[in-house]
Amino acid sequence: MCLGIPGRVVRMLDGYGDQLALVDVAGENRKVNIGMLPEETFAPGDWVIIHMGFVVEKTDEAGADAAMAGLKMMGSGEDSEVSP
Repeated sequence: MCLGIPGRVVRMLDGYGDQLALVDVAGENRKVNIGMLPEETFAPGDWVIIHMGFVVEKTDEAGADAAMAGLKMMGSGEDSEVSP
């Protein structure tokens, strides 16, 4: 398993050979490459895990929540505080 950021598919992008999707990542839309998972199909609402601009895993909402919790635990989340 690698460090990945969860996101939710907004839509597939036409004209890129079915390789790109627009994905909502923490409220911001990003173009990500889905070509590493040619056996998967993607539709709006699907949850994915992204690493370096590539979808590396299709997941569900619970998996996306777990990935975000891991990021927050490592101090990459929005709510992290530094104690003196």
